[in-house]
Amino acid sequence: MSKEVSLFLGLVMGFVFVGVAFAAATAKFEELFQPSWALDHFIHEGDLLKLKLDNYSGAGFVSKSKYMFGKVTVQLKLVEGDSAGTVTAFYMSSEGPNHNEFDFEFLGNTTGEPYSVQTNVYVNGVGNREQRLNLWFDPTKDFHSYSFFWNQRQVM
Repeated sequence: MSKEVSLFLGLVMGFVFVGVAFAAATAKFEELFQPSWALDHFIHEGDLLKLKLDNYSGAGFVSKSKYMFGKVTVQLKLVEGDSAGTVTAFYMSSEGPNHNEFDFEFLGNTTGEPYSVQTNVYVNGVGNREQRLNLWFDPTKDFHSYSFFWNQRQVM
């Protein structure tokens, strides 16, 4: 992958608050990111950013800069209980029809089922590399860190 990519984080199709912990050495959220949609669904509480989900909209934001290679870490605490229909996702994507993309999608579930994460990679607009994994921990009980690392040879 040789295209520059932007970081996106979005929440769709839910009815509760989801917390996204944001921490940068000295930068503020507004310096690095901008809302993609539903500005009225963002709630700042110190270093914590909450994205509200309701019957009308989710919320999302995108990085102001693009990156050729690097590492991105997001700390998330997912919705508790019956979260069927809720998808919490963060992904890196280039622009254009033959885009490159790699993503994490946390899928909602019905109470009692294991939580799942689905990953996918697109190279030159071609995906079909989806993998779904059941998590071995409860992502609703605390914030957990999820990272992408990528360079010209690999994505981890």
